[in-house]
Amino acid sequence: MSTDTTTTRAEYCVVACAEAWRGAGEVLASPMGTVPAIGARLAKLTFSPELLLTDGEALIVGDAPALGAEAGTVEGWLPYRGHLALVATGRRHVMMGASQLDRYGNQNISCIGDWARPTRQLLGVRGAPINTLNNPTSYWIPRHSPRVFVERVDMVSGVGYDRAAAAGPSATRHHRIARVVSDLGVFDFDTPDRTMRVCSVHPGVTVRQVVEATGFPLAIPDEVPRTREPTAEELRLIREVVDPKRLREREVPA
Repeated sequence: MSTDTTTTRAEYCVVACAEAWRGAGEVLASPMGTVPAIGARLAKLTFSPELLLTDGEALIVGDAPALGAEAGTVEGWLPYRGHLALVATGRRHVMMGASQLDRYGNQNISCIGDWARPTRQLLGVRGAPINTLNNPTSYWIPRHSPRVFVERVDMVSGVGYDRAAAAGPSATRHHRIARVVSDLGVFDFDTPDRTMRVCSVHPGVTVRQVVEATGFPLAIPDEVPRTREPTAEELRLIREVVDPKRLREREVPA
């Protein structure tokens, strides 16, 4: 058992990501990134045991294996058509990344610069539109900066609250951006105008740091709490069961 009692920034991020799936019930967790993958496993092993996890390909696993390890229990087969059926019916909660994210939660993973002549080509739109309009979506940003948190995204891949509202009931019916987790804090859109709000900052981070690293005004409560501490059992699971190779520290260096 690890005797290190110091919680790292990466471990706070893992717990913050895990909280996105608290109380989710029997839905498919689709974490994209190392820290979200650890967070989803942690959620299943603790407060969300009904959460569905996959091996990253086509199997639903019954346990929460360490990153890079094979599952010990296989519960089912999830072909691509079955995966899409879960997406389109709201039975998945995906945590995606974002090259750009604005105050309303519009996400860009497609290109940087003007669409007609971009300065950088990225992943492309991929499944972001159907993700954001049909099932709960969260975002993980390992490097919080004004280059990511921008006033206006160059290309809309994932749909934010303002654009969903403009499109009408067919777009808003299942649209929900649950939370944004970065290496500085946790954010949501639970404001009257559905703009990004600071929920918590990680220990060692100030609200001023968050404001300076964000390219648009944030909604800031009078009292901003610290991101919650992981329990001793959660730390044990992170360090000894889910991520013994400390891959989390590569994504969020100590």
